[in-house]
Amino acid sequence: MPVAIIAITRNGAQLGNRLAGGMPDSELHVLRMFRGAAGKGAQVFDELGPLVDHLWQTGRDLVCIMDATCVVRMIAPLITGGEADPAVVVMDDNAKFAVALFAGQPSDANLLAERCGWLAGARPVITSALAVNQPPSFEQLASEQGWVIEDPKAVQLLDSLLQADRPIAVVDSSERVRAWFHGSARLSFFDTIASALKSQAQGYLFVTNRQLPRQVMPERLLLLRPRNLVLGIHCVGGTSAAEIEAMVQQHLKRLLLSPRSICCIATVEGQQDEPGLVSCAEWFGVRLDCFSYQQLLQVVPPSSPAAQALAADDGSAAAEPAALLASGNDRLLLKKTRSDNVTLAVAERRG
Repeated sequence: MPVAIIAITRNGAQLGNRLAGGMPDSELHVLRMFRGAAGKGAQVFDELGPLVDHLWQTGRDLVCIMDATCVVRMIAPLITGGEADPAVVVMDDNAKFAVALFAGQPSDANLLAERCGWLAGARPVITSALAVNQPPSFEQLASEQGWVIEDPKAVQLLDSLLQADRPIAVVDSSERVRAWFHGSARLSFFDTIASALKSQAQGYLFVTNRQLPRQVMPERLLLLRPRNLVLGIHCVGGTSAAEIEAMVQQHLKRLLLSPRSICCIATVEGQQDEPGLVSCAEWFGVRLDCFSYQQLLQVVPPSSPAAQALAADDGSAAAEPAALLASGNDRLLLKKTRSDNVTLAVAERRG
């Protein structure tokens, strides 16, 4: 669920900026007078009560960096007791404590308090007996992060090892698994899959967009796929979705990349209504991001003639800069590759 972080002091604005940097799908709201301490991207407000009421109605979980009494008074009239009520965590602006104040849904506030505590170096305060004695599940983790579960059966198996306090080896370059569990389970973290496989773990969790050869895949393995692959695509008008998809599948297989990690398709304006491209995006279950020629010309792609080609309105040159622009990255996993009708480039989203 999206998280709204609210700060009403200068220290709180700085703390909120730190929390927002470590939470996907979060937004920071600060009093107008402290926006300079909140960094880029913070939203400002003048009245606290109307802001909290609005955020509550939109279903965002709340991290309130302020006095708990103030928060209780504001949310008390808003609580319905239904599943739509958000979770609420309260923090002091010195980041000493992260208090799970109100759980709109079971354990949500507890998990949010744990994450805030890890990101800010604060002590999470949790009073729920269930949460204290039972670690969060891998299914909850995947849902919160927007990761795709490769095999649902593996979730049940790894969760059973988690509940039995068995050792589990983790490879996760994003560090989000470590932040999520915050020392509440027997997890050992490794930089590489090879080193994790040499451990004495009874289960394995790999967060990766890479395809693994079957011969190296251990038993009791849970693969979680981060949605971080951007496809830069241009196609000749009338190209079928099947032809575009076949091109994508061919090259992702060659690169040992999982199609489950695709997060979007990026292209140039003018292709937003191209039927084959639209259908391909729907097939992969991702959005279609379109950029103008002017935007694409601001990006320096690896294939040097691309700028000249773009300037000459050659749309096939859009694949590389579109992939880079949509990913926020400055390098490609796959440079521009062409078939008769499709041009493809692949980038990995940062963060």
